[in-house]
Amino acid sequence: MTDIIILSGSPSKHSRSQLAAKYAGKQAKEQGYSVSEICVTDFEPEDLLYAKFGSPAISAASQAVRNAKGLIIASPVYKAAYTGILKALLDLFPQDAFRNKPVLPIMTGGSPAHLLAIDYALKPLIANLKGEALQGVYLCDHHINKENPENPIADEETGERLRTQTNQLAEAIRRTHAAAAVK
Repeated sequence: MTDIIILSGSPSKHSRSQLAAKYAGKQAKEQGYSVSEICVTDFEPEDLLYAKFGSPAISAASQAVRNAKGLIIASPVYKAAYTGILKALLDLFPQDAFRNKPVLPIMTGGSPAHLLAIDYALKPLIANLKGEALQGVYLCDHHINKENPENPIADEETGERLRTQTNQLAEAIRRTHAAAAVK
């Protein structure tokens, strides 16, 4: 079982939002968590387009999410919200797929004008899936260096916000599992 699943919602194979999420995942690994990634590009387009709930790939992804201790969900901003392909994937998961899981939302966009997309679009989706959304991090595209995938955050303040939120994700996972052990 993987501790933290990264759900990458970008239709691009090499996106800034995916780099930011992988950077957060790297921070979590340094704290001893196992991390794996599920990208919307991993699935056959027909599975998503035709809502093939029984697809083996969809079923495996759904089970991995249900078994994870926490999630990082990342998407570029499209039309003031997350990507449609991310929504298509999440629509195929059970209604409570994120139950009792802390979720770190990450979004990227061309300017700060869309930073509320986390609060008004992504967090309600996380809540609908019964997840516990953290504050989240919005990153402007120019703060992410695609040429340096090992350390892609080019702005120190943005990097610190992402590290802080990753630490909060790790702490939320510890609290959630400590509380579950007491029950």
